[in-house]
Amino acid sequence: MMSSSPSIKRQLRLQIPVVVAGSALLLSGCSVANSENAAGATAGAASDTLRVVLQQEPPTLEACEANLTSTGVVVRSNVTQPLIERNPTTGELEPLLATEWEATSDTEWTLKLRDDVKFQDGTDFNAEAAAYTIDRAVNSDLGCNVEGYVFGDTDLEVEAVDATTLKVTTPEPDPILPLRLSFLEVVPTSTSDTEKVREPIGTGPYKIEQWDAGQKITLSTWDGYWGDAPAFPKAEYQWRGEGTVRAAMVTSGEADIAMGLGPDDGAGDLGVNYPNNETIGLRLSGDTAPLDDIRVRQAINYAIDKEGIVASLYQNKDKVAAQLIPEGVVGHNASLEAWPFDLEKAKALVAEAKADGVPVDTKITLVARNAQFPKVTELSQVLQEQLAQAGLNVELKMTETSQHLQYQIRPFVEDQGPIALLIQHGNQAGDAAFTVEQYMLSDGAQSSFGTEEFDKRLLEAGKSSGDDRQQAYEDIFTYQNENVVQFATIAHQTGILGKSAAINYTPNSSSGDELRLTEMTPAS
Repeated sequence: MMSSSPSIKRQLRLQIPVVVAGSALLLSGCSVANSENAAGATAGAASDTLRVVLQQEPPTLEACEANLTSTGVVVRSNVTQPLIERNPTTGELEPLLATEWEATSDTEWTLKLRDDVKFQDGTDFNAEAAAYTIDRAVNSDLGCNVEGYVFGDTDLEVEAVDATTLKVTTPEPDPILPLRLSFLEVVPTSTSDTEKVREPIGTGPYKIEQWDAGQKITLSTWDGYWGDAPAFPKAEYQWRGEGTVRAAMVTSGEADIAMGLGPDDGAGDLGVNYPNNETIGLRLSGDTAPLDDIRVRQAINYAIDKEGIVASLYQNKDKVAAQLIPEGVVGHNASLEAWPFDLEKAKALVAEAKADGVPVDTKITLVARNAQFPKVTELSQVLQEQLAQAGLNVELKMTETSQHLQYQIRPFVEDQGPIALLIQHGNQAGDAAFTVEQYMLSDGAQSSFGTEEFDKRLLEAGKSSGDDRQQAYEDIFTYQNENVVQFATIAHQTGILGKSAAINYTPNSSSGDELRLTEMTPAS
């Protein structure tokens, strides 16, 4: 059983543990606090409004889409809250709206809930609302992103035993169900279950005051919040596509926090490095020629100069990746080596496939998303050139978020030919199950193909625990690289956040997906 004092002050939030134990946070201290460039930042600290600049406008603030980075960075922990949270530093699950939980059988979990929480519409949070949230996000036909990302095709049986007792039953034993539940942002029963909502009602410290489409989103605190009041009564989100512009807004005092910066965007001493859980790479549609030939997929891996990309575009702050999850996530295979850069080998594989009748001249569309992460456009252009050097016909297609999702999540767009999708995957929970179930199962929400044998391995791994679980997932990543090759992983990223000297805040591995405003205070 997990339990805690009911007076919980949320200091940390769900995501993976810090992935590099010795990562130094390059905090600027007060050396720039009184400089000319940071002058405006001091005014920000005296204001009642915390100003955040994002890479892009969220497509929605719908609670069941909160695991999408662009949505979660606004909603999670600020507007809505889960039953259980995960400490990103220790990896431990901690109580929030649920005070304790235990497995009461192999397939049944019982949770005890707080009795002093209200939603922002004044209604009570209770077991009925918790059960409704699970039904709506996991068991309905809404097509919530959290369903595919966390639960897949699994439906859950939920029962509100009484106002503060929730029973959840799984069709098969699931040793990490509490971890999965930490992804569900709780909403009241008045929330539509037939369509997604743009602006959710939650139990968090902030409510949505106004969304001026294309301009800004404003949050404000509310008197009925059950926890400690945040230091800033209001928060304002704007968005700018260029990292240099976001960095300049912090250095000039126009913003307090700037998200998604690159190492050369110009934040200077106000740029804070922090451990990230994101991995970038290509997902290859292995059911369409020429990508249905494993030799072509292998050639793509050999053709990408990962060391060169990390050095030239990311100043060696990122780390070359051999798999979709970074160190610190259960199942990470530390002995797995990244594909070496070998252009001649790549050319030879393409030529060999061509000699056997594979139509290697068929156009492959490399799909990427604008402003998804720093240098995404430059990286996409480099990848297009490197694959072309291997003898492949590659066309680059840059998209906005809504269009990119049509390639990223099932049902995929049809009649588009072979696709190499540039992905940024963050394992927010610290367990490989949340990667392999969506990206590697044949019918996974973000998987473009797989094999029957591989599916069996994946499903068996999910039932294991402890050392057996670690080994099972290590073997899966090896098998993927040797026998499936759906991915050409490139790098594990390091996050950079711009922070005004007038703000106290230490980012962690959750910050890129869930920016907790209550952790921010004015600098003294």
